[in-house]
Amino acid sequence: MGASTSEGRRRDAQGTRLRLLEAASALFAERGYERATVRDIADRAGVNQALLFRYFGSKRALFGEVVAHDGEEQLRHTAPDELLEAALRGLLGHRGKERGNRALATLLRSVGSGDEIGTAVRAVSDDYARVLASLSGADNRALRADLALSWMLGIGMMRVVVGKEPLADAAPEEVCGLVLPALRTLLDGPPEDPEQSPRHISASSETSAV
Repeated sequence: MGASTSEGRRRDAQGTRLRLLEAASALFAERGYERATVRDIADRAGVNQALLFRYFGSKRALFGEVVAHDGEEQLRHTAPDELLEAALRGLLGHRGKERGNRALATLLRSVGSGDEIGTAVRAVSDDYARVLASLSGADNRALRADLALSWMLGIGMMRVVVGKEPLADAAPEEVCGLVLPALRTLLDGPPEDPEQSPRHISASSETSAV
């Protein structure tokens, strides 16, 4: 009887923890770190606030675990060559109910919350950039990956947070059709044409001036 009771309690504790993670994941993606309150998270999970602090210690710690889990889930279940589209669609709100697609949306809505969550934001950004860099054969692949990620986040910011028209109401398919080819070129574009390099253009300008 004792062993059975103990096992039941462990299952209940695990279930409660998972409900809190799911509720927090949804609310952080919808509202960002600042506007998602501990009370709202606990209410959505169907538990009291004391249990949230018991399992996670603080809202900040809960946020860090949510971002890490959601980011790892998307990266684990998405092939590297499909990550650009999956990440962009997640930022555009497509399939937003899937936890793996919430990771960058959560980052997007929380990025202005200051140093309190800076470590978690940087960690998930680094994870995505690392996978994107693996798609590039360029010497400056890390920079290209950071630029691609920054561009996607900027698009998400203008669409979701700012509500800039016509981007805010554009169909995800249309946005992806326009943006993805450019992102892929940015990640691993054609070899640089020496005639078009900044150094060559600068030298040509100086020669012309003389």
